[in-house]
Amino acid sequence: MPNLLEDVSLEQIFRVPGILSIVEIVLIILLSWLAIFATQRALPWLANRLHGRRRLFVLTMVPILRLLFIVVAFAMIVPIVIKPSLQNTVVLLGAAGLAIGFALKDLVSSLVAGVVAVGEMPYRNGDWITIDGAYGEVRHVGMRVVKIVTPDDTVVSIPHARLWTEPVFNSNDGNPRLMCVAEFYLHPRHDAARVKQILEDVALTSAFLHLRQPVTVIAQEKPWGTQYRLKAYPVDSRQQFAFVTDMTVRGKAALTELGVGFSIAPALAQA
Repeated sequence: MPNLLEDVSLEQIFRVPGILSIVEIVLIILLSWLAIFATQRALPWLANRLHGRRRLFVLTMVPILRLLFIVVAFAMIVPIVIKPSLQNTVVLLGAAGLAIGFALKDLVSSLVAGVVAVGEMPYRNGDWITIDGAYGEVRHVGMRVVKIVTPDDTVVSIPHARLWTEPVFNSNDGNPRLMCVAEFYLHPRHDAARVKQILEDVALTSAFLHLRQPVTVIAQEKPWGTQYRLKAYPVDSRQQFAFVTDMTVRGKAALTELGVGFSIAPALAQA
């Protein structure tokens, strides 16, 4: 290995640039950029006209194709600039390793994590995820960051490097279905079977309900009363907030009509 690094000059590593080589490199970069630009515009446009798994599959292809275009462009440019040999490869890898170790550690960590994210898919375009307390829909999986849009329409950019240190909570994991939960806190003196039936009917009569998915009611006693969790699935994950609001409003109205009292936690009652 030491012999390979001795007496290596720039002339031995890099080719002498010519007009044809420069034009070729510029064309490769330009075509790659145009391909990436077209992909990032056309596929989301197409996905928004599809539904269910087809929409999520098309959105997932955006970061995969972008990474593919970048790798192909890099593989085409390297032989134009560098003379292919074992000696040159060792020298360049050593120099790149030093640069990465001293100057670009955080950036490269995010880039490597971005490649891992494209391969392992802990999140995809269209998924609803929570990372470090931020919850939203994945709109863009870049090379360095993943961008999510929160329910308050705020864009949050999260470096892929968080994959190494933070858990990723994925609510639908590439599936068009996403479970929604409406919670009710009731006074303990009530007919639990009747309340359970009413809440199930509330979900089953919602315009947002996906009929092929189960509706579940979970009851649990608390020191301050009884907690009910009404679980169901909307037709589309983007309807989750409208669905929860619909179940909450109509559920509260139905329980009030039944004469059931609502509980207030002691801490809130003292506030």
